[in-house]
Amino acid sequence: MRKGGTATRERLLAIAETAILAKGFSATSIEEVIAEAEITKSGFFYHFKDKTELARALVLRYLQEDEIVLDGLFNRARELNEDPLHAFLIGLKLFSEMMMDLPEGHPGCLVATICYQERLFDRDIHELTRSGVLNWRARFLKILTEIAEKYPPNDDVDLVEVADLVSTIVEGGIIMSKAAREPMKLASQIMLLRSYIKLLFTPRGD
Repeated sequence: MRKGGTATRERLLAIAETAILAKGFSATSIEEVIAEAEITKSGFFYHFKDKTELARALVLRYLQEDEIVLDGLFNRARELNEDPLHAFLIGLKLFSEMMMDLPEGHPGCLVATICYQERLFDRDIHELTRSGVLNWRARFLKILTEIAEKYPPNDDVDLVEVADLVSTIVEGGIIMSKAAREPMKLASQIMLLRSYIKLLFTPRGD
């Protein structure tokens, strides 16, 4: 695809994602995406054969961007401190600070949006969202397992559940931020998670 075509495709995806996060997939029409992008209908169908293909591309893009962001945060944290526990605590603080830099709060999670409207999507898209959730689990389970090898947990916990708690806190924080109209709620919830991780793994007496 030519450079101009790639730019147009990315613009269509960005417009569609903003609209879907704001009002849902079913309430977002191809016509409004086309109008905002200022292209023809044939121009849209050059990039996406239908709305389902648009949704699939949106999910892939969202998950890829998620991985890039998380890699950046937690790789940077590990560069700052080689100890697995302290690096993870730094990473969570960096994550919280990133959310604080969003004055209007987090715009929303595309994976959650799709889960809420699951009947609108095919099995392939559901498998993509599932893989995204499981990738988060695998990422944080790997970190937590390394921490636990050096710092045995102070409570009898299942590390898989603790890994899933990261997703639960982030998704719940996004919802609370929007429902309570408190944009910084997600950032504060991530810091609360950080406190829990610190208490869970810091050797007693330290």
